[in-house]
Amino acid sequence: MITPELISRYNFFSDLELHHLEGLASVAEGITNEPGNYIFKEGDELNAFYIVVEGAVGIVRRKEGKADTVVSAVGPGHVFAWSAMVPPHIATASAKALTSCWLIAFDRKKLMSIFQKDCRFGFIMMQKIVQISRDRLLDARIESLVFMA
Repeated sequence: MITPELISRYNFFSDLELHHLEGLASVAEGITNEPGNYIFKEGDELNAFYIVVEGAVGIVRRKEGKADTVVSAVGPGHVFAWSAMVPPHIATASAKALTSCWLIAFDRKKLMSIFQKDCRFGFIMMQKIVQISRDRLLDARIESLVFMA
């Protein structure tokens, strides 16, 4: 069982009110994955976003006939699959367990239902999602500058 107390340990959720944490806990599920297993693949519909509790997850790009390229790795406390919260809810990359990992999955449809009832909560969470998107875009921009040099 995922508790509000567990969720509150992570910076991504640190400034939320208790009833928001309770809402998140009500749509959360703990999942485990073994090294090499895909959590989802590029092009899949995303029904959840995740936070890493233990272990490491690789965000990978797949090319037919070639080995996966790890674009980034996320570890404890990091959120991934934020695209689940943004239409069309399609994975823009694959996610693969790099180590044994324990993740919390937050059900998108149930969470959106909560957001419809509590628009302020939805606004706060979408701001957080946009911040992740901004950070990832900045990382990609910096990485592309390195390759251009």
